[in-house]
Amino acid sequence: MEKKVFGYPEYDASGEKILTTYDNEYRDMLMDIRVYKMEAGQKRAFGRSGEETAILLLNGRITFRVEGIEETVSRTSVFEEGPWALHICAGTEAVVEAAELSEILVQCTHNENTFPAKLYAPEDAPWGPSTTGKFGNVANRSVNTILDHDIAPWSNMVLGEVMNRPGNWSGYLPHRHPQPETYYFLFDHLAGFGASFVGDQVFKSVNGSFSAIPGGALHPQAVAPGFRMYTCWMIRHLPGNPWLQTDRCEDEAYTWLHDFEPDMTNPDTRTCAET
Repeated sequence: MEKKVFGYPEYDASGEKILTTYDNEYRDMLMDIRVYKMEAGQKRAFGRSGEETAILLLNGRITFRVEGIEETVSRTSVFEEGPWALHICAGTEAVVEAAELSEILVQCTHNENTFPAKLYAPEDAPWGPSTTGKFGNVANRSVNTILDHDIAPWSNMVLGEVMNRPGNWSGYLPHRHPQPETYYFLFDHLAGFGASFVGDQVFKSVNGSFSAIPGGALHPQAVAPGFRMYTCWMIRHLPGNPWLQTDRCEDEAYTWLHDFEPDMTNPDTRTCAET
């Protein structure tokens, strides 16, 4: 039986939405990932023994309080503004207080390393274009990286965001890496949808859904025309084998596309694979 690699979680009565844990059906992700909806005036404390934690603001206005840091930050929407994210080590407690209805994503994993708490601002993780103009110009996206091995070598996690233009592909060419990865999807309209491929499985990605990608599985995805798709991407480093920006292992069945320039004015254009 194939492992379950996608999910459509809902908020519970307390405003918590559980994606992956260390013992649910997505345990292979090696991360505990949850999303919280917070009402104005509500406070939540985060920080676990033996685990590092990253708290990402998805939308709203919140105040972070930890280790002498007290910062009020806001984000109208993931589609309009860049990320604010707080990163803390094991044994540190951070308090988040919402000034208005807000949503945050919380990513945790086991890590005994100690390091100072750091608040990452939008200028620390600027959006950059990726694959623009390639593959028939249908893989246009913007990407930011908040945490990775180069930015925070003491961390066991990677955290970043992807913004897909309508009708475009992401994670293309189809690629794999040995480290597990989780995607959390949002769309700029509630009716928005896409397709997420994980190995030989495919599912309809919708607002608030996620995919859990085992190490070694190919994982491209696409968004339907008319909608922008946001993806929060989260990778767990493996012991002695951290994920690096150079670890994009594209499937050899598709690498010929790097050198192929289709004639977009000719609907009868044949691909290299057909000639």
